[in-house]
Amino acid sequence: MRVEIWSDIACPWCYVGKARFEKALDAFPHRDQVEVVHRSFELDPNRDKGDIQPVLKMLTKKYGMSEAQAQAGEENLGTQAAAEGLEYRTRDRDHGNTFDMHRLLHFAKAQGRQDELIGALYRANFAEERSVFGDDERLVELAVAAGLDKDAAREVLADPAAYADDVRADEREAAELGANGVPFFVLDRKYGVSGAQPAEVFAQALTQAWGERPPLKLIQQASDDSEVCGPDGCAVPQN
Repeated sequence: MRVEIWSDIACPWCYVGKARFEKALDAFPHRDQVEVVHRSFELDPNRDKGDIQPVLKMLTKKYGMSEAQAQAGEENLGTQAAAEGLEYRTRDRDHGNTFDMHRLLHFAKAQGRQDELIGALYRANFAEERSVFGDDERLVELAVAAGLDKDAAREVLADPAAYADDVRADEREAAELGANGVPFFVLDRKYGVSGAQPAEVFAQALTQAWGERPPLKLIQQASDDSEVCGPDGCAVPQN
């Protein structure tokens, strides 16, 4: 079974939602047969790469709330994150364009290190003091921490076209699926779960999606002379 997760590194609920989903997945009896793929979704795709500002300023401008309201929201997020065992800095974080991070995540996917990188990016953005925005070398450091080659990661970031089409394809697909916010979880292209739901909701979704998988249809049943390998060995033609 495949689970696709559309998310953005700048999205705090994606950070929390990933932890809740993984809690459910770790307890799922068929965990080893579930493939998780992270898909790209930018919350602020029109923001210039150099346009970096404090989170509170962004929230007050974008949502028309007071600074006190924005700070209260950050405190609530900190509480929610802590409940999932996550660190979360409720003050002095910043916000910026995440397109290069998504490009790097597609590179990491090709190397089999996507989950490691998205985890490193989330921790850096929400729990660590040094910013992840506007500093390619910071992203290179995180890529190396996730097990990626330093020079290869640097080359990806230096080439604006590298994996750009993959990011845009993910975003178009999200729109086609009706996802207008993240996190957005799609299970076997049959069920969707929107938002950072409790682990119990994810557990129910996994169980339901697994139980409704269509049975395998064989084109031809195996016969006694089929060339197959089984518990008793392999069928070998006898002269």
